[in-house]
Amino acid sequence: MRQMADSEPLLGQIVSHYRILEKIGSGGMGEVYRAHDDQLGRSVALKVLSAGVLADQEARRQFHKEALALAKLNHPNVATVFEFGSQNDLDFLAMELLTGQSLGEKLKKGPLPETEIRRLAIQLANGLASAHDQSVIHRDLKPGNLFLTRDGHLKIFDFGLAHLFQPGWNTDATETSDLDSAGIFGTIPYMPPEQLRGLPVDARSDIYAAGAVLYEMATGRRPFPQTQSTDLIDAILHQTPPAPKSLNPQLSSGLQTLICKSLEKEPRGRFQSARELLAALEGSEKVAVAPLWKLARWLPSAVAALVVIGLALVGWHYFGQETRALSPTDTVVLADFANSTGEPVFDDALKQAVSVQLAQSPFLNILPGQKVREQLRFMGRSPGDPVTQEVAQEICQRTRSKAVLAGSIAKLGSQYVVGLNAVNCQTGESFAQVQAQAARKEDVLKVLGGQTTKLREKLGESLSSIQRFDVPIHEATTSSLEALKDVSLGIKASSEKGDAQSIPFFDHAIELDPNFAMAYALLGSSYEGLGETAKANENYTEAYELRDRVSEQEKFDISVYYYGSVTGELEKANQTLDLWAQTYPRAASPHFFLSTNDSLLGLQEKALAENLEGIRLDPESGVEYGNLMMDYTNLNRFAEAKAVYQQVLARKLDAPFFHVQRYCVAFLESDAAEMNRQFAWAVGKPGEDSLVSAESDTEAFYGHLAKARQLSVRAAALAQSNGDKESAAGWLMNDALREVEFGEFAQARDKTASALALASTQDLRTQAALVSARAGGSDRARKIAASLARQYPLNTLLNRYWVPTLLAAVELSRDNPKAAIEDLKQVAPYELGEPPPLAGSLYPVYIRGEAYLRLHQGREAAAEFQKFVDHRGIVMSFPLSSVARLGLARAYELSGDTVKARAAYRDFLTLWKDADSDIRVLKQAKAEYAKLQ
Repeated sequence: MRQMADSEPLLGQIVSHYRILEKIGSGGMGEVYRAHDDQLGRSVALKVLSAGVLADQEARRQFHKEALALAKLNHPNVATVFEFGSQNDLDFLAMELLTGQSLGEKLKKGPLPETEIRRLAIQLANGLASAHDQSVIHRDLKPGNLFLTRDGHLKIFDFGLAHLFQPGWNTDATETSDLDSAGIFGTIPYMPPEQLRGLPVDARSDIYAAGAVLYEMATGRRPFPQTQSTDLIDAILHQTPPAPKSLNPQLSSGLQTLICKSLEKEPRGRFQSARELLAALEGSEKVAVAPLWKLARWLPSAVAALVVIGLALVGWHYFGQETRALSPTDTVVLADFANSTGEPVFDDALKQAVSVQLAQSPFLNILPGQKVREQLRFMGRSPGDPVTQEVAQEICQRTRSKAVLAGSIAKLGSQYVVGLNAVNCQTGESFAQVQAQAARKEDVLKVLGGQTTKLREKLGESLSSIQRFDVPIHEATTSSLEALKDVSLGIKASSEKGDAQSIPFFDHAIELDPNFAMAYALLGSSYEGLGETAKANENYTEAYELRDRVSEQEKFDISVYYYGSVTGELEKANQTLDLWAQTYPRAASPHFFLSTNDSLLGLQEKALAENLEGIRLDPESGVEYGNLMMDYTNLNRFAEAKAVYQQVLARKLDAPFFHVQRYCVAFLESDAAEMNRQFAWAVGKPGEDSLVSAESDTEAFYGHLAKARQLSVRAAALAQSNGDKESAAGWLMNDALREVEFGEFAQARDKTASALALASTQDLRTQAALVSARAGGSDRARKIAASLARQYPLNTLLNRYWVPTLLAAVELSRDNPKAAIEDLKQVAPYELGEPPPLAGSLYPVYIRGEAYLRLHQGREAAAEFQKFVDHRGIVMSFPLSSVARLGLARAYELSGDTVKARAAYRDFLTLWKDADSDIRVLKQAKAEYAKLQ
């Protein structure tokens, strides 16, 4: 790296296409010059980085990557980055040229007036929100990195640069950006505790730094005045700063509360995003505007009274409709019902009823229960804690929702009084209220439904929308309060304790009301989550037959499950999903379903796009981040898959699916350490069998067949111990397919029989037919294929993917390769799909390659086997992914390219260098390679 010194002035020189005019500043990171962009004819600030800042190529590569991200930021409160580049070992950053002064310079004169603090704070929050939306965290926010232009605008600069500066700890730590061996970076007085501890930082870390800046703006001093680094760090970690009002009595209590919340030690106690901070600032700013009495006191009393009355009337006339109604983009948080009747049957049931009724509306946006539970965790509460109106109001503010909907039920003599109140969660003012009486307990649901409909109109939904989407509660759910309560408890149990714990509640709800459609649908979903597809489909069918007794949105949901899981009609499922997305444009679920279906059909790019759209609509979704990892993996975009996994960790999401996906990415990158970490994580946890089976595939991929067999048996035993016979049978059948492809036919037949003794589902029978065809049992395979086609005549994937593949395997076993290729023609559009039971196996591709080998068409065969190399992210460690390399070697040999043939044989034999020596396919490969020498 070139050293900078006064003896080597840059004035007058041209760096890239920037002509340096004058030096305008300097700092630890380098010198800043005013320069002229000769290409675009504009003035810029050129930051020339000091020697050692980017001391190696990896640092330079990472910095270039961050600079590209920064260049995407386009916001009036963020200093624009134009370019990062290098010339003659000189690294530079071209940025927007700003004129004015830094906030640090301004604060040397003392604290700012509150109106000025609020104005600048709103700009700061706006700029941070824009950057955080692009996943860019500042990491070194301080007054020196906030610039005030001459026209009063605040600009944030030096995003993402703090971690590149590494001078070491300084005695006076109040101005330097430091980094120690643990990776701590930033300027100490503004660093949150987690950053000082070397823990991962996120948007909430910038919120703490913003709070420290606001504290200084309000008081004229930093939250902690210590200057020695050790004392200062100890204070940040363990002490509470003086209340801002104790230093500036003129400060409002509202602004003090906002600053203190931003400075909470634990990230979960702060504002959870810059947008949440912005909402609080804007809300408090409206409250802080001069009250009418302050305006009136300058007028004669009579005139003042008229002004007050006039302004009130004008405000009611012009703003009354806006304050009483919601917009289609506003979110509502449901609070638990306040039940003073002493009758527990109303607990949970009435809230569930209102939730179903409001979910019909394309206009209203109800904060999902999953997000509510997540916010409860952030607030230090249990996800199962009651959501009182006060708790709901805090959740509402944290999520930048607009209103809290609080319900109540009370006794008035022998009657029941039911009420609903929609409250602005920022101001506490009521948007709309409804109330009615029910003569009997049995009438409560009906009355509540009618009042909910009235509330929808008061909140701003059009009459045409209400008329179209307003199935009465007792018809959309059940007339049984007890059954409705059971469903609500089942949903809670599923989210907090798992699918198995929810089943008794749903079962009991169905006992109470055998026509409760959604209870069947939810029960089916729980069974599907446990891998019990037969029971899941039985309940999905019941729900589908009762689908006229649900709301429009639930009808979409039930129909998609029925078409997708029971009949397998993916075309009908996708048509339903498209209509669902059009009818409810803010619903994420149809996009998530479409993503799954597209992946099954081999439309991997489209699957990714749908998943990203779903997450855009519902960024708090949990399991879909695992699907997003899989989407990126399928497209060989491993770095992005790993980045999603880091988001999963940051959000404290935890499920076996995430770890299986991370294990698979580690396998594809030959990252043994990460594979071991994921495998170790699973020990003793639910889902351990999935990781054990994945490890068995890894061992088989390298030809360690004995180890693979042991692990498959272990995976099956773990599944059985959890009462999951279908999964146990699946792990044994996976082992059987591995045996048959490695030439161990007797083992394959025995393991198939063991699997079918445990369970005999559609998926297991499909795999059994495949094993039979590949092991020479063509008649049995054909019979199973014909039986499946008769039993499931509408199933898209079975009839367009698996049955043709089975028939092609039969023809190949009968030495009729031409017929095999003909059978596989209809599979071609779906061959890169991931249809169960063997997601991502590429079986039709492999059989087509073998058929071309039989026909001595080496070039065509090579093209098929090459697909396993090109689509590693889809096929992963499935047994065909390793033996396809042997197929590629044979194809090259047939085409007469002995050089490529030898290389491919060596590739396979190197992969299997430690393989069990008695595997039949290995013996064949060694013999074939020897003949080429």
